[in-house]
Amino acid sequence: MNARLADRLQPVRRWFAAESVFFARPAAIFRGYDRPANLKPDLLAGLTIAVVLLPQAIAFATLAELPPQMGLYTGVVAAIVGALWGSSRLLQTGPTNTSSMLIFATLLTAATPGTDEYIRAAGYLAVMVGVLRLTLGLARLGVLVHFVADSVIVGFAAGAGVLIGLNEMRHVLRVDIPSTPEAGLTVRMLLLQIHHIHWTSVLVTLGAMLIMLMFKRGGPRVPGAFVAMAAASAATALLNLDDQGVKVLGAIPRSLPPLAHLPLVNMALIWRLAPGAVAVAAIGLVESMSMARTLAARDSERLDINQEFVGQGLASVASGLFSGFACTGSWLRSATNREAGGRTPIAAASSGVWLLLITLAAAPLAAYLPRAALAGILILTAANLIDRKEIVRVIRTSRGDTSIMVATFVSALTMPLQFAILAGVLVSFGRFLLKTSTPGVNPVVPDENFRHFVRAEGHPSCPQLGIIEIEGPLYFGAVNHVEDAIRANHEAHPRQKFLLLRLHMVDHCDVSGIHMLESVVRLYRRRGGDVFLEGVRPDVRQMCTLYGFDALLGADNVLDQHNAISHLFHKVLNPGFCVYECTERVFGECQAIPKDPHLARLPDFAQLPEHTPAELSPSDLRARLEAPDSTTLVIDVGEPGEFRGWHIGQARNLPLRLMALEGTSLPQDRELVFVSRIGRRSAMAAGIMLDLGHPQAFTLRGGMLAWEAAGFPIAVE
Repeated sequence: MNARLADRLQPVRRWFAAESVFFARPAAIFRGYDRPANLKPDLLAGLTIAVVLLPQAIAFATLAELPPQMGLYTGVVAAIVGALWGSSRLLQTGPTNTSSMLIFATLLTAATPGTDEYIRAAGYLAVMVGVLRLTLGLARLGVLVHFVADSVIVGFAAGAGVLIGLNEMRHVLRVDIPSTPEAGLTVRMLLLQIHHIHWTSVLVTLGAMLIMLMFKRGGPRVPGAFVAMAAASAATALLNLDDQGVKVLGAIPRSLPPLAHLPLVNMALIWRLAPGAVAVAAIGLVESMSMARTLAARDSERLDINQEFVGQGLASVASGLFSGFACTGSWLRSATNREAGGRTPIAAASSGVWLLLITLAAAPLAAYLPRAALAGILILTAANLIDRKEIVRVIRTSRGDTSIMVATFVSALTMPLQFAILAGVLVSFGRFLLKTSTPGVNPVVPDENFRHFVRAEGHPSCPQLGIIEIEGPLYFGAVNHVEDAIRANHEAHPRQKFLLLRLHMVDHCDVSGIHMLESVVRLYRRRGGDVFLEGVRPDVRQMCTLYGFDALLGADNVLDQHNAISHLFHKVLNPGFCVYECTERVFGECQAIPKDPHLARLPDFAQLPEHTPAELSPSDLRARLEAPDSTTLVIDVGEPGEFRGWHIGQARNLPLRLMALEGTSLPQDRELVFVSRIGRRSAMAAGIMLDLGHPQAFTLRGGMLAWEAAGFPIAVE
């Protein structure tokens, strides 16, 4: 009994063992940490990051209409958890501008800014976002991040940058209007209040922006935002600007991140926050993975996307539980980490510890920080979100990506921000479906060196054999497009009885794909032709076998990729047609075929198929030749070179290309049996003789190959 229970629990144990690897990441980091070599560079890099993070944490919290200390708590907790449980060595996790704007738009659906309900909703949203990310990581669905096009991020970031700039103008001008993520409404309210501009606040904003721009040239190591905040606070304290109407941030509590009082389950709140939670989770993961991949590629490091999902998820859950809000990776702070010499995840983790120490020491100084100065910092940060170079590159290179980028940008300005992200994701997913449902279906021919295949446009094609290359999966969404293209090619080349489908780029085939292939096979076979496949991948071949399509098609119709054309030319195509009906030399095998321009086509009275000749088996022909009173005359219709190398001893040679002109000289009183390599040219020759009025013209079934297989003698000159 115990053994049976243990066997049943074995899969559960294996699952827990596999999942526990994700949560054991900190142990792996500390176990392999070289403290003498890395501790000092990591701590110095962490301090540099903290100096950059301090003003950003305050600014991004106010951007989301949250208390500034929530930004600091998020910066402390997310930096530590994201670094220790993530996969990237350099990625720094915390509050960011785009996520803060998206969080603000989502929280407006649940509560009013400034209320306790609004703050609790922010923590609840962070936990929901973290659970979504954590679930994706544990389910090893990190690949889903690739379904969001980079153009979605470019468009959303540009839209968010415009919205941030417009929203911060109310603090620059110090006009009393509510914050809203709707661009049109914000502009209208600003214009209505334009006569209430507070010029002192405007000057404070311009001064902070000027300081940031002056320090911008120093790169990420020079914290321009920190210097601007310090200068604005000092000016406010010395000049008593708060008494002149300049709004200040107010004192920040000096405390460790406290536990948030969140409801355990609030279904009404969950439903209101759900769309925004999905959007925040998606945009954060895409941004974080993009940054992490870029940083890993620069240093040739391995990145575990699923582990990074787990790290981002735990960081967001921890932020929500410790009075913060949803977080994501920051490009600026991650780049600062790299520039400052951070060597291990301890650098990013230590930035949270440094931020906590700085907050405990200097939190009261925030009482003099002008809100207008923060607005100037946020406006410049928002301007960096509009990546003009990337926008130009997208427009120049891809119409599809341009449409996705524009759709996301317009949605960000006209729709609730959380739905703008979903709209961009849906558009990019729709474009993916459109691309996969319309794979390339291209007629191809050999190139001039007969080594590779090229598009058939502008090149001669074989009148007997069509070659079509399919460049994508044969699944239910694509089969109609593929079949329509094949049928269109068949109608454009009605004399092509045979079709070769090149499937080396088809990596997937479902039941609908099999049905499509069956339909194409029946189409060609109804007209006396056939379909052949080459380059069939193992998974596709297995699908054909399981469904029974290989029985319909036949094993001989699945060809090797390297000799498919040679096989079809020698075993399937009609060589007589090549001599008399075709003036092109499409394949390498065509080059040795004699094509006399004066004899390229048979006379009208000798066109096939006017008469269908009777066939003789090799045994029948042998018996007739050995009969005492035999009148059988064997005519080999191969070229002289073929005849000298391989023929029936009693045969005489008359090439097929001369049959229409010299066939009348053959004796009318003798039985004629025509022979060729496989029987195709001999059938055409016998038909010509019947057209010319000869009473007895036969063809050897299977040609010389059948004669040889029967063990009958062969003559060689």
